[in-house]
Amino acid sequence: MGPQTKRVAPVLKQPKDIEEVINSYLTPNSKLAILLDYDGTLAPIAANPNITSMTVEVEKALHKITSNPKVFAAVISGRGIVDVQNKVGIKNITYGGNHGIEIQNPDGSRKDYELPAEIQSNYTELVHDLRRQLAKNGAWVEDKRVSLTYHYRDTPADKIENQRLEAIRIIESHGFRANQAHFAIEAKPPVNWNKGEATKFILEQKFGKNYANEGNLKIVFAGDDTTDEDAMRVLQGIGRTFRIASDPKMETYADYRLPEQQLMTPLLQYIANIYKD
Repeated sequence: MGPQTKRVAPVLKQPKDIEEVINSYLTPNSKLAILLDYDGTLAPIAANPNITSMTVEVEKALHKITSNPKVFAAVISGRGIVDVQNKVGIKNITYGGNHGIEIQNPDGSRKDYELPAEIQSNYTELVHDLRRQLAKNGAWVEDKRVSLTYHYRDTPADKIENQRLEAIRIIESHGFRANQAHFAIEAKPPVNWNKGEATKFILEQKFGKNYANEGNLKIVFAGDDTTDEDAMRVLQGIGRTFRIASDPKMETYADYRLPEQQLMTPLLQYIANIYKD
């Protein structure tokens, strides 16, 4: 398989399948960079993003992994950066918010992708128009300062399609990109910055521009959404990436598919077991 190609990835249905992949890739002596999405990956998707949380098992495994000095960890989310920091609540992690437009390291240093004034102005108008026209029938707009999510999980089934299509039209009329998510449409600014660019920046900042050829560095990425594919694409051939998706025919840049979010628990537990102090 050539670089940067999509395919139907091998599925890991059982914890033992995951254990085999992890144990054949990682050793206690190798440095590890682990990059993770939050919603639908570390935490199950919920009807309202305010009520999501990691399970005790996932939180415990993540604490173990991030406490090992050989491990560098990052969480890159579509949420605003303060929101995802509060949700995960672990200090020695690099956080990326708004799909990596905002990045903050454990020492407090930041890298924010500066949006041009025109885009910021268009964004303000976009939030206003969406709320005025489409915050109805259980749907609502989540304002994340530089990007937004239009949620319609609670909208009656017979009204979803019209509202979804109208949301896409409004988003695109303001020059923003509309991305399909889980019962939601994400509006992203029209800039060449995404989870893939953020992943490269974070890894280069930590390990240098030649991180892909550093023999002792292992890279793991896991995510569940179309926005995570950008990171899986840039890591193809240089790490182990996992796409959480139930569709057996879905094509992905990831190395493996996990059919359900609950399989993140054994994935992280096996990694924690390798990097236990």
